Amino acid sequence: MYQERASRHEGAVVWSRTSRRAHEPTYPVLPDGCMDLLWMHGRLYVAGPDVTAHTPGAAGGDGTVAGLRFAPGTAYSVLGVPARELRDRRVELADLWPAAEVRGLAARVAAAEDAATALESVALERAADSAPADPLPRLVAGQLQAGHGVAATADALGVGARRLHRSSLDAFGYGPKTLARILRLQRALALARTGTSFAETAAAAGFADQAHMSRDVRDLAGMPLRRLLDLEP
Repeated sequence: MYQERASRHEGAVVWSRTSRRAHEPTYPVLPDGCMDLLWMHGRLYVAGPDVTAHTPGAAGGDGTVAGLRFAPGTAYSVLGVPARELRDRRVELADLWPAAEVRGLAARVAAAEDAATALESVALERAADSAPADPLPRLVAGQLQAGHGVAATADALGVGARRLHRSSLDAFGYGPKTLARILRLQRALALARTGTSFAETAAAAGFADQAHMSRDVRDLAGMPLRRLLDLEP
């Protein structure tokens, strides 16, 4: 079972997932421009930004995985690691932060009544002790999420192509064109889940046509859109 709620950390989502039964299909973690702070197998991990679907393994320990999902472009200022270094990776937090500090945080999360809420507190405290986040990534994500092209986004924000690309690599893990494709995929999924026809979904999400959407969904998600909808948790 999967549950989530809005976090006190701006734009983030607190979530938890209990192990499915062996016969139930596993829903893939799709690219979404986000990064997650995770608690699983009794340890703290960071899930970097994905460019293809990731199939989660079995939950460890008590059968629950908990996480804090940062909004696109916002994890860098909290984690202190450029997103490009974590792309398509799941790494232990102890590989990124001092090991003694992480051991203390892990003990704190393990002792908490709710691991997800404990993770949220860790992120809030870290954010309070960090320098203010660069506002550019949030603005970039907002423009691209609204369906604006990369060139139009750069013009609207008054930044050059090189700065936009460099900032995107650090904040999102990939360039703005890849982020635009990923956010377009998420728009298409949101529309298709409401029962909107695939042809209408393709047009509204910003694809050239339904065939273009089909190719992009297969490329990023690893399966057809219909299969994704059938697997909905």
